[in-house]
Amino acid sequence: MANKKLLLSIFCIVAAIQLFVPAKMIFDSEDVIQTGKEFKFKTEPVDPNDPFRGKYITLRFEQNKIRQLIDTTWKEYEIVYVILTHDSAGYAKIESISHFEPENTDDYVKCKVNYYDHYNENYVYLEYPFEKYYMEESKAPKAEITYRESARDTAQNTYALVNVKQGDAVLRDVLINDVSIKTIVKQQQEKENN
Repeated sequence: MANKKLLLSIFCIVAAIQLFVPAKMIFDSEDVIQTGKEFKFKTEPVDPNDPFRGKYITLRFEQNKIRQLIDTTWKEYEIVYVILTHDSAGYAKIESISHFEPENTDDYVKCKVNYYDHYNENYVYLEYPFEKYYMEESKAPKAEITYRESARDTAQNTYALVNVKQGDAVLRDVLINDVSIKTIVKQQQEKENN
């Protein structure tokens, strides 16, 4: 009998932990969306096309590098903190990067160094935690094609809407000319069905 009570107690604890972890992740993401600062990250074309990629759009951003004239200690895959600001058009702009978490602002993202090009003007290239925009499986391939075509067309205004707060970032949407890619794909599917 004591064995059954012990097993039941262990089961309840494990079940509670399994419910707590995803609930905490959802709560934290909602907090970033509700109280974080909104940034529009201008995108650029992605090559090559991978038809087996899956349920997401792969994004590449114009603001993915910063020139560092002095520091040569950047290492690939190192965690860094990217301090953000807005440019004159309202898009995200990298103000600076740091090895240490900033204390005087909430407007930063925890990223990885993709690589440090100390041979060519000392650029640090970054890998953001929001480079994939997940969608419903049936819509993702069409959305990827639409995004890729729009990102290549300089007349189109393509950007990702990201909320940022104290290192965390939540990718809310991808927009083309201020219209959600979900809406664009839905309209395309409706035209095809008529």
